[in-house]
Amino acid sequence: MTWDLLLAGGEPFDVAVQGGKIAATGKGLPRGDALTVVDVGGLLVTPGLIDLHTHVGPGYWGIEPDPIAWFTGVTTWVDAGSAGAYTVDGLLAKQFDVRVVALLNISAVGLTGRTGECRDLGNCDVPLAIDAVQRHRDRILGVKVRIDRETVGDNGVEPLRRALAVGEACGVPVMVHVGTAPPAVGEVLDLLRPGDIVTHCASGLAAPVDAAAVRAGERGVLFDIGHGSGGFAFDVLERQLDLGLRPFTISTDLHARSVHGPAFDLPATMAKLLAAGLPPAEVIEAVTVRPARALGLDGGTLDVGATADLAVFEVEHGEFETIDAHLHTRTASMRLRNVATYRKGRMLAPRLPAPPKPWIPLTERQRAALSRREREIRALLSNPLVGPDGLADQFPRERNQ
Repeated sequence: MTWDLLLAGGEPFDVAVQGGKIAATGKGLPRGDALTVVDVGGLLVTPGLIDLHTHVGPGYWGIEPDPIAWFTGVTTWVDAGSAGAYTVDGLLAKQFDVRVVALLNISAVGLTGRTGECRDLGNCDVPLAIDAVQRHRDRILGVKVRIDRETVGDNGVEPLRRALAVGEACGVPVMVHVGTAPPAVGEVLDLLRPGDIVTHCASGLAAPVDAAAVRAGERGVLFDIGHGSGGFAFDVLERQLDLGLRPFTISTDLHARSVHGPAFDLPATMAKLLAAGLPPAEVIEAVTVRPARALGLDGGTLDVGATADLAVFEVEHGEFETIDAHLHTRTASMRLRNVATYRKGRMLAPRLPAPPKPWIPLTERQRAALSRREREIRALLSNPLVGPDGLADQFPRERNQ
C-alpha cells in the first residue's frame, strides 16, 4: 500500500494517512511507502483538537474559525448556541475548512444580539427546537441555553427546563452557561442530568463551589471550562480541585470579545490548566477524546481508521505567564505551540483573521497590538520572498552557438 502522507519521527509514534483516514501508526513506519513524508522528529502529534464551546455563527459574537484553526490545531469547532431554530440553517450552510457542528440555542433567535435572547419565552419554543434538531441530526449534537440575570430576565430557570425537554425528546445533551445570579447556580445545577454540560464551570461570577456543584459532579454532570471573556477564574478552579471536581473538557468560548484576550485560543487556554496543576496527559484528553465522547462525535483519537484530523506541536518548557478572565495570573512550566494542522490528512493553509467588528470593546493596548501585527505582516509579505541566489531560471534562453 502507498500512503498519501506519513508524519514520521514524532511522539508518541509515526502516523500514516490514506484517503483522509489514519491508515497505520507505530514507530519506524517505512518512509518509502508514503507519497509525502513530513519529518516531525522531536514534535508531539495529537488528534486534531476539539473545542467544545466556540461561536462561529451569525450575530454579535461570531468569528471565522479557519484563520485560527491553522495555527492552533483545532480541527473541530462546536458552535455553542450562536444559532437558534430561526437561524441555524444559515450557520450549517456555511462552508469551512474545519469541521463545524452545533448546539442549538433554545431561543429561536440565537445570539443575534449581545444578550437577552431568553427574556421572551415565546422564543423558547420547544416543538420548534425539536424539529430543528431532528432535521439536522448529523450536525446539531445538543442544546445550549444561557442562564444568567441578563439573559433570562424574570424567567428564572424556565428556559433551562425547556432546553432539557428538547434534550430529552431528541436524546442529546444540554449545555448550560452559568453566570451572574439570579437564578442561583445551585438551582441550575440541580436540574442537570448525567451527561449534561455546565460551561464556565470555573466562572468567577457564578462560582460553582458549593454542595450543589459536588452533587452535580457526582451525578455525572460534565464540567467544561468555557473560558470566554468572563467565564474563568483561577481561584474558583483551585477550590473545585480541592473539592475533587475536575474539568471534564477544556474549551475556549472563543468569540469576538475573547479571541483578542483573555482566552486567545485553545492552546493558550490549555496552558492555563497546566498552570493550575493539571497533568499534560489530562489536558490533552480534555481537548480530544473527552469532548468527542461528550457529544458522541467521531474523532479525538489516533486510532487506525479514524479521520485523519491531526495537530503537530512543539512542546516548549520554561516559565509562561497565563491570565484568567479577571487578570489574575499563574505560571505554566510548559506550553504547546502549533506547527501544523491537518484536516482529513490535508494541511490547513495560512489564512489571515478578519479585523474586529466595530462593536467589540478593545483596550488601547489591544488596538495598538493589532495595528502592529498588521504592519508586521504587511512588511513581511511585501518583501521579495528570496534574492537572486534563491531563484532558478525557469525558462533559459537558448544560447547561440
